[in-house]
Amino acid sequence: MKQLFLSLKNGQVDLEEVPIPNCGKGKILIRNYCSLISAGTERMLIEFGSSSLIQKAKNNPDRLSEVFAKISNDGLLTTIESVKSKLDKPIEIGYSAVGIIEEVGLGVNDFKVGDRVVCNGPHAEYVICPKNLCAKVPDSVSDQEAVFSILSSIGLQGIRLAEPTFGETFGISGLGLIGLLTAQILISNGCKVVGFDPDPEKCKLAESLGIPALELNNINDPVEWSFRETNGIGLDGVLVTASTTSNEPLNLAAKCCRKRGRVILIGVTGIGLDRNLFYEKEIKFQVSCSYGPGRYDKNYEENGDDYPIGFVRWTEKRNFEAVLTAIKNKVIKTECLITEKFDFKNAKKAYEFLSSQSSSFGIILIYDVKKNNLSKEEKKIVNLNISNLITNLDQNGISFIGMGNYASRKLLPSFSKAGAKFVQIASNNGAEPIRLGKKYSFQKVTTDKENIFLDTSTDAIVIATRHDSHAQLIIKSLAASKHVFVEKPICLTNNELSNIKDELKSSGKILMVGFNRRFAPLTKIIRKQVSFLTGPKSFIYTCNAGYIPNDHWTQDPLIGGGRFLGEACHFVDLIRFLVDAPISSLTVTNASDDKLCPDTFSIQLKFKEGSIGTIHYFANGHKSFAKERLEIFSSGKIIQLDNFRKLKTWGIPGFNKVFNLTQDKGQNNCAKAFMQGIKNNFNPIPIEEIIEVQRFLLNANYD
Repeated sequence: MKQLFLSLKNGQVDLEEVPIPNCGKGKILIRNYCSLISAGTERMLIEFGSSSLIQKAKNNPDRLSEVFAKISNDGLLTTIESVKSKLDKPIEIGYSAVGIIEEVGLGVNDFKVGDRVVCNGPHAEYVICPKNLCAKVPDSVSDQEAVFSILSSIGLQGIRLAEPTFGETFGISGLGLIGLLTAQILISNGCKVVGFDPDPEKCKLAESLGIPALELNNINDPVEWSFRETNGIGLDGVLVTASTTSNEPLNLAAKCCRKRGRVILIGVTGIGLDRNLFYEKEIKFQVSCSYGPGRYDKNYEENGDDYPIGFVRWTEKRNFEAVLTAIKNKVIKTECLITEKFDFKNAKKAYEFLSSQSSSFGIILIYDVKKNNLSKEEKKIVNLNISNLITNLDQNGISFIGMGNYASRKLLPSFSKAGAKFVQIASNNGAEPIRLGKKYSFQKVTTDKENIFLDTSTDAIVIATRHDSHAQLIIKSLAASKHVFVEKPICLTNNELSNIKDELKSSGKILMVGFNRRFAPLTKIIRKQVSFLTGPKSFIYTCNAGYIPNDHWTQDPLIGGGRFLGEACHFVDLIRFLVDAPISSLTVTNASDDKLCPDTFSIQLKFKEGSIGTIHYFANGHKSFAKERLEIFSSGKIIQLDNFRKLKTWGIPGFNKVFNLTQDKGQNNCAKAFMQGIKNNFNPIPIEEIIEVQRFLLNANYD
């Protein structure tokens, strides 16, 4: 299928061939009939992408400070690599589409195959959308009318926050697409509506819809005009739908309001409010969040948990439905808001038109609804480099399952440097995998991981999915006679660990966990120095892990296992590697925490040869502080590793310190070791140590 993507690096819009996405639990697979380009939002994204790196930095001062902090801690080259990676990643664009349901996932009961729906999906021939972000389209509403309902809902939510009453007068600041849709809804509420905009064409269109409009220029006085339009009272409220970095729209809105008026920000503007303007009139100011209650709530949007109607009358989905009813009843008119229509195959021309026409409103993309001869299974595969087929099994073909941030930024480049011959990428979404597949010469990209297990040219599988799937994928890969490299952890339960051990015995294949820190260059130096120390050793590992929201998947005990299982295993393995002796006990002390999986804790380790270790994993520190530090005390000597860039010792003759310009946590060496392992049939990390570390974590003692 085809899908549109935007490059934040240069603002270029590309139409890419990607596999059809998977329809998971609570999701709906939709074949699009049409989608709507939002002139304001999408033009803003293109302009941001087209701007220089310096201008991007100026527009994002908070991110700039993060960059400087990262340079200080991780080094300039590591930071440059990180920034380039973020900008290279294409983003899907579009958030308003109409189509027909092709498939419904488990737990979807209020939709069926064949229903015509509107959703907030992107510009693509097929989209996956959560059930709470879709609404059925009434039979009498056309596709090209319904496609305006998502943007209308943005205005509707702002109106609900303003709480208009019959007979009040409201101003609309910014007469673009959302502004004119919002104005029509306000009129249907029994309000008088006036508008402001610097574009005379937009003002003219507003007038044609019965909305008195004033062109903002050096001649007209919007404050005087507003009071004249309201018989000297002032506007009861202003909904700001403009898109600008200026603070002026909000301050102008306050000037035009009566005492105790309301100003609701729906668009994107500067928010440097003039306090006196709002203070003297006691004006209420509020920012409206997109489509309504439920927006950015993972439980509502992703998990499909609805809000009880008796407590939350209007949610995102109910706002969609309300707008569709208004369109059905001809309360909202959309035909006059259509500036141009393009076939989806000519979508790039649509964006050229958008960039050249400052007064454009709704641009509609029309999709070819004729089905092709490919089956759904065939549509889930995109062939990239057929000429690069692996025919020699000694080439050790590598396939990836999962292509998230860490896999794309670290694992994939590391395996490439190690000389891997890439075969397939399997991922639920084909956007980023397509770019990476082309960049690293993969043969195929698929959204059906079963293709990888059956692929005879795939000798080893790299698993980089969410933690709850690791055990199942390990077992399935081993059963398919594939070597396995899995990003930590290998499992979340003792039962899974037992099943993995059983499968390993019968498979004869290599299983390696991505414990890259034991392969870092500075770790190798430490290991050598530690081997000279005769007495028991004391380790202190401090990880300034940083804050992650409670609703992040890693914090879910059933999906991510929490950061204790998901991340602390790295540091337990590293100390286990340096001690080179079995663990005898592992105890955890948690700080007071309201999370299901506390992420500020200390781990106390004891080893059979007498050494001890403490791992401080803290999520409550400041992000400008270095992320990791290891200190080792033994035999009158001290070794300190600072963020895998600096190594310093005390009491070791002839060795003082090492300082590297860039951070190296061992990812390249880790991938290289795995490649050598499958070539020479040995485990780079002894299986006994992998099992031991995981067993102690799963059976930790808690203070």
